This record gives sequence, C-alpha cells and structure tokens, in this order.
Amino acid sequence: MPHQEAEQTFRSYGKEDTEHYTKHRPNYHPSLYKAILDHHTYTGGQLETLLDVGCGPGSHAVRTLAPHFSHAIGIDPGEGMISAARTLLTTSPIFTKTAGSIHFQVGSAEQLGQVASRNSVDLITASHAAHWFDMPLFWKSAAEVLKPGGSVAIWASGEIRINPNIPAGRAIQQTIDAFWGRHFDEFVVPGNEMIKHSYADLPLPWTLPEPMDDDDHFEKDTFYRREWSPSESFFDVENAEVSLDKWEKIMSTGTPVTRWRGAHPGDAGTERDPLRKCRRAIEKLLHEAGVEEGKETVKGYTKGVLLMVKRK
Repeated sequence: MPHQEAEQTFRSYGKEDTEHYTKHRPNYHPSLYKAILDHHTYTGGQLETLLDVGCGPGSHAVRTLAPHFSHAIGIDPGEGMISAARTLLTTSPIFTKTAGSIHFQVGSAEQLGQVASRNSVDLITASHAAHWFDMPLFWKSAAEVLKPGGSVAIWASGEIRINPNIPAGRAIQQTIDAFWGRHFDEFVVPGNEMIKHSYADLPLPWTLPEPMDDDDHFEKDTFYRREWSPSESFFDVENAEVSLDKWEKIMSTGTPVTRWRGAHPGDAGTERDPLRKCRRAIEKLLHEAGVEEGKETVKGYTKGVLLMVKRK
C-alpha cells in the first residue's frame, strides 16, 4: 500500500487563508469528544498530556480537549497555522481557561519524538488529518511517545450531504453533486478520497505493508471504531439550519475548493467562482420551492468516523 500523499494546501496557508479557515471551519459535536474521552479513560488512559497532530489553528480539538488534561501540545507542519494558533492562544477568549496549559509548535506526524519525549503522552489526536500522514512512520513515532495505556484517536468526516426533507432538498443535493463533479473533481487527491470511505483503508499498525513488531505494543483486540449516522451530529452545526452565506463559507474551507481557487485566483470568491454559482443555483431552487428571498437556509449532515488504538 503506498504512503499517503503529503498535504501541501494547508502548509502553504498565509495569514488571510488561515483566518478564513479558523473563522468558518466548524468544530465537532460534543458527542465526538465525549466518545474519545470515555473510551480513553475506560481503557485505562490517563489525563496528563494531550498531543494533537495536525492541529491547524488550534481552535477545535486542542481547545476542546485541553481542559481535561494537565498539559496539551498542538503541532502542525504549517507555519501559518501555528502562527495563528499562538495568536489565538494569547488573544482569543476561547482559550481563557486553558492558555497556560497549551503549547503550539511546528511539527510533523512522522517525527513526534521531536516534540515529545519517550513514554510521555497519554492521548494522541488527529482531527481530519491522518489521510495526509505517512502512516507507517506515524505509527512508529506514536509508539515512541505514547505512555503504556495511552491512546491514539483519529477521526474525520465524509461529505456534507443536504437533508432531503428541506424544501427542494433532493434537487439541491443533485445540483451540488453536479457542480462538484464538473469543477472540483480534478482537484480531489487520494487523501480526500480516503475520508469519503470513512477511513476504511487507513493503515493501522497491524495492516501496514510491514506490520509493526509485537514490541511496539499496539493492541488489535481493543481497537475501537464508531461511525456517526445521518441522524446524529458529527459537527456542531449539523441538523441545524444555516444560511447560504454560512454554507458557502464552510464549503470553501475544503481543500479541493482551496486548490481550485489557487489555480483561478482572479475568479476566486467572485460570481465566476463555481462555489458561488452553485449557491446561486441553490437560491433559485429554494425560491421555486416557495422560500422567501432573504430567508434561504439549508440543513445538512455528515457521516463521521472515529478510530481509537491503544498502546499496551
């Protein structure tokens, strides 16, 4: 099995890109974080040190989980993301209660030993990021820094789907699919495909081309996998009505849209942008279904997945 492709889109984010991502990328639902903490502690995990890999600006996993730990470290290979995380840490009220316990630094999933000492981490998390890792190297470095009884929690969401029960719901989904296929498919890379399949093919310690030695002590018997159904909420904005303005901004944080806009800088965010054209088509469908102008909203859901692996 080939290694995952190194992700370059987020690594190259500048200040404006990072601020847009921070503002419009939704956080995950409390049920996800509860599932992580419950499984970690139920299986003997401690709550001393958290290491979030691919933390981005730190406004989601690190910020939400840090209050449960004595110390938290967020790492990301993108210098722009870490710069934003450090700024938020000292200026944003979302970190008021935890700022003193969190540390952000540039680092990679494949070299965790450079940011944490051996047997020092209780929980490693990777939020919507593992599909960009070199998984054999990640598992090797995770085994090095995890304490005995420590956990790795990896999660991601699939595509956002429109609730078919809203006005013109099925037609809206068909429109989104058509626009996506026509304009953004060529900017989809293998990592994007992996999350569509709910990490079914994500390499685990015992499914690597060269499985890890027993001395590395990852437990296959306690492997935990949970999927969120359409009736559950994986993001904190799911199953709630959002304006088309918010929908457009959420969708714009996806890497295929970001790559399209990087290839068409003169059209990005204008009426020539396919995402904006898709929004206009959705507006038209809603109006035809009787929704008043200015009251256009959509409701969607995401099929999410959580994987947890234990260190003996």
